[in-house]
Amino acid sequence: MDRRDFITTGLAAFGAALVGGPAAFAQDAAPASSGLPPHLQPKFVQLRYALPANEVHVFPDHFQLFWTLPNRQAWRYGIRVGRAGLYEPGQYFVGAKKEWPSWTPTPDMIAREPEKYKQYEDGMPGGPGNPLGARALYLFQEGRGDTFLRIHGTADVNTIGRAVSNGCAGLTNEHVKLLYEQVPMNTRVVLYPKMV
Repeated sequence: MDRRDFITTGLAAFGAALVGGPAAFAQDAAPASSGLPPHLQPKFVQLRYALPANEVHVFPDHFQLFWTLPNRQAWRYGIRVGRAGLYEPGQYFVGAKKEWPSWTPTPDMIAREPEKYKQYEDGMPGGPGNPLGARALYLFQEGRGDTFLRIHGTADVNTIGRAVSNGCAGLTNEHVKLLYEQVPMNTRVVLYPKMV
């Protein structure tokens, strides 16, 4: 096992322990949210284990994203994640933030599903019909720059709690607006490996 495998396996095990079931959370205040089950609605929670404050942690097996705060507290959001083979665990940082961002499918997306994405190869302006939704946080890595992974909004509420995206983490447009205001530039983002 090399260093990367060790780190990845360790992150996965820690993530599973951190969010291991309903007992991990206090029943604190939660804003109203339409159409999502309770475990996918935004909620102010008490974490079982401490994480550094002011970071984003994504747990794909639970379809949950946490914006961490001091004293083992966090905001929890329900998300959708990348489908099999497209989710990329790792450590990132927020390299850009955009409201109603424009969108262009990657060459890989066009190659995989030309019937769906070829028509947008020149891009699509921001707006309600754009796949990136109302807000987007752009994930970068040191030495790599823009990874083309995003934490972004979606108008398709039915996809929250599912592995359906091309690798990005998605929140409802309503919820991504809240997260966008909380998360500043250069914030550390950890995408934990899938365990199942």
